[in-house]
Amino acid sequence: MIALLDITALTLATLFALAAATGFHWLFLRAALHLMRPAAARPAVVRAELAHGTARLTRAFVGRR
Repeated sequence: MIALLDITALTLATLFALAAATGFHWLFLRAALHLMRPAAARPAVVRAELAHGTARLTRAFVGRR
């Protein structure tokens, strides 16, 4: 009877540790993803004068060929 009680307590402690470890893993994963989000969420700044200058250079080189 005592052996059965010991195995039951060990099983419950193991299940509790598994649930706690899973919860911490999920929490740390969410925190890591939240910290990485601002680096990837910033839109790239496109300067209009650079785009117009590139188009102008393209027209200049195409005209010479």
